Amino acid sequence: MLPEFRSHASAPLSHQLKQRLGLDPRLEAGHIDVERVADIAVVASAHSDGYVATAHLLGLLAALPAPTESGEHFWSELWRSSGSLYLLPANIKACVLSSLAGEGTGLAGQILSAFDEMTPPQRIAAGEVIGHALAESDHLPDLKTQVIGELWLRDLELTAWRVLHADHKSADPARREAFFDAWTSV
Repeated sequence: MLPEFRSHASAPLSHQLKQRLGLDPRLEAGHIDVERVADIAVVASAHSDGYVATAHLLGLLAALPAPTESGEHFWSELWRSSGSLYLLPANIKACVLSSLAGEGTGLAGQILSAFDEMTPPQRIAAGEVIGHALAESDHLPDLKTQVIGELWLRDLELTAWRVLHADHKSADPARREAFFDAWTSV
């Protein structure tokens, strides 16, 4: 997680910037602690990737029928076709709500668990159910529902992987340092 930064109204902007980057405010302009900036950039990038992927994951779920009474048929068909309880709204509700707050690893893990237990025929059947729902809601009559569903499933799976991968990248400071050292020595 990035260090918290609190602006002091009386401090000039250059001082605030140096404070945010962890630089000594006494340094002259133009002297930057490259290692500190690189470390902040790696952490920010990892978190940014995770937040973007989590938002995309939620966007994919939002494209499906809402888990309301009117969407009940869709969710039952998805469960029957996929054979996975991991995808039922009651089982992902807490993870979805956590993702809305920016923590998408639980939802990503749940989604990847669903994919892990699906057989290839179940995946095809789930894609058909999803594709049919998306074709109706997105008005994509020119594409086959099987194609739409398979593309959606692939996007969901890869996005869940991105969420978990981004979280992993930011977890180990020693690994970040080794990465930085390796690239600066090339």
